[in-house]
Amino acid sequence: MIRPISLSAAFALAAISPTASAEEEKPFPVHITVDAARPTGPLKPIWRFFGADEPNYAYMKNGEKLIGELGEMKPKDVFFRAHSLLVTGGGTHGLKWGSTNAYTEDAQGNPVYDWTIVDRIFDTYQKHGVRPYVQIGFMPQALSVKPEPYRHHWTPTAKYDDIFTGWAYPPKDWAKWEKLVYQWAKHSVEKYGKDEVLRWYWETWNEPNIGYWRGSRDEFFKLHDHAVKAVRRAIPDAKVGGPDLAGGAGGDFLKAFLDHCVKGKNTATGETGTPTDFISFHAKGQPKDVGGRVQMGISNQLVDIDNAFNVIARYPQFANTPIVIGESDPEGCAACQGPNLAYRNGTMYSSYTAASFPRKLDLAAKHGVNLEGAVTWAFEFEDQPYFAGFRTLATNGVDKPVLNVFRMFSKMDGDRLPVTSDSAVSLPDLLRSGVRNKPDVSAFASLSPKKLCVLVWHYHDDDLQGPDAAISLKIPGLPLASGQAKLTHYRVDETHGNSFTMWKAMGEPQNPTPEQYAELEAAGKLATLGKEATTEIKDHVAEIDFPLPRQGVSLLVLEWD
Repeated sequence: MIRPISLSAAFALAAISPTASAEEEKPFPVHITVDAARPTGPLKPIWRFFGADEPNYAYMKNGEKLIGELGEMKPKDVFFRAHSLLVTGGGTHGLKWGSTNAYTEDAQGNPVYDWTIVDRIFDTYQKHGVRPYVQIGFMPQALSVKPEPYRHHWTPTAKYDDIFTGWAYPPKDWAKWEKLVYQWAKHSVEKYGKDEVLRWYWETWNEPNIGYWRGSRDEFFKLHDHAVKAVRRAIPDAKVGGPDLAGGAGGDFLKAFLDHCVKGKNTATGETGTPTDFISFHAKGQPKDVGGRVQMGISNQLVDIDNAFNVIARYPQFANTPIVIGESDPEGCAACQGPNLAYRNGTMYSSYTAASFPRKLDLAAKHGVNLEGAVTWAFEFEDQPYFAGFRTLATNGVDKPVLNVFRMFSKMDGDRLPVTSDSAVSLPDLLRSGVRNKPDVSAFASLSPKKLCVLVWHYHDDDLQGPDAAISLKIPGLPLASGQAKLTHYRVDETHGNSFTMWKAMGEPQNPTPEQYAELEAAGKLATLGKEATTEIKDHVAEIDFPLPRQGVSLLVLEWD
């Protein structure tokens, strides 16, 4: 039996570990300035979208616990997107699989609608202050033009394409498909009320430019048209959009889709064009295994976003249309495993997240488009080993470091503030080559009445040791001319907000004792760096110095009366 050790002992162990810090390397100076007198406009909370392949996990023990934690960050303003909400099966679940049995047919071929499991999923969201980002899919077995094979039993050792079975095919009866979508939307209004469902997003499919859609491009446009017509028939002012393409613009697919929406023939109504309330696409990085270590590919993800924004910006009709990056992640498969994916449990994932999200807003500003959200396609997997290498926010109910970065984001509101850093990697360089030379050390800041937040990260694509950054943070233009401001310093690093460090220090138990589990839970929460303190403000300026280790993320919150 592994003897439980204390939180402080575990973190002390990490602190002296050769992998925890770069020994004997001198910190390098970083000068960051946040101009509190020049807000650039409202800070959009684009972080508040999450999702997963497996819809049924939401109402299971650890899944519901995590849904609750997501909802706590911004109640009634967090959204969850899930695959397979219309897939046939009585709630069966597995890796990259879920089911609801929402649609079957009787012996005479008449539709049978059963919303029991779908309601259970959405009720769980609603209970915890989360709203659905409704993905209309996938194809019920009774409607598929290729109903067999249907249920898959994919594992991380199988070929990815093994998942694409009968649920990925077009309907054999378009009228029945449209009626199914209508009945679902109508049921949602009746159950949750008009005011509630008008806040939801309704997305017409997933990644129709790859194996998730086994029909043609024109057949997808037809599917989209019928789904939009059906939802709007039940909820005239609903937000319906798409196409949630893989690979940013998806070659010429996004342009073809937008052309169809603007001037194509609507196959459901016979009119010209299809109403489009939001535009969605996916963007993924590309990590590699380089000699036994991970090298992230942040540039790949940002290029996907840049390319899609570039296409959308060419359409004046969509100048103000909300954009949701329907999956926005370091790579493309949450349930896959492998040496190139070994970043997921620790601070590489959390620092990547901190460095990438502000750049999404920067890219939107570059193109003059309206970015409303970016879905983090990571949740949790039931009945899997602890820290099994999946892309998740938590493992067996224990929060991972990356979740604490979202907790940091949730504390930021008001207006965004301009930031300069002499150690930031520029946006053009990030797009061109990522972070392959010097580290990217920069910040993201917000100002609301009597509160200023500065999120600072120390990121590099290579999962290697490196010296600390010696941060000199200067904040001119504060509303308070002089006096004391309360300073709370939150931190995610090897020894703060890091359950993975704790678990390794325990000896990597797969059956932790109740005492160990309680310590892991505590280690997974957002932690402060020391006690609350005060900082002096003189002539509207605050200056704060602190060290930030490689892959560390700090959130400094200044508050005053």
